[in-house]
Amino acid sequence: MITSVDLKVKRLIEQHNEIKGNLREYQNKIQELTTINDQHQKTISELKDKIKLLKIAKSAETKEGAVDAKLKINEMVREIDKCIGLLNR
Repeated sequence: MITSVDLKVKRLIEQHNEIKGNLREYQNKIQELTTINDQHQKTISELKDKIKLLKIAKSAETKEGAVDAKLKINEMVREIDKCIGLLNR
């Protein structure tokens, strides 16, 4: 009976060690995917900014777009002021 318990304990220890190894692998994979996700989010943000600038440039090409461009520039200046205000806190 003791031998049987001893074998079961050894199997449990082996399974525990295997699960710990799997957990480490999964944690590493999560970290890797989080880093990739952060990079993609940064790229998306940069591309959105470029789209805004392209829209402003395109609207500035026409007389009608000049007013729209001024409004967008004013909006961007207000956003920058908000960011500066948050940094000064």
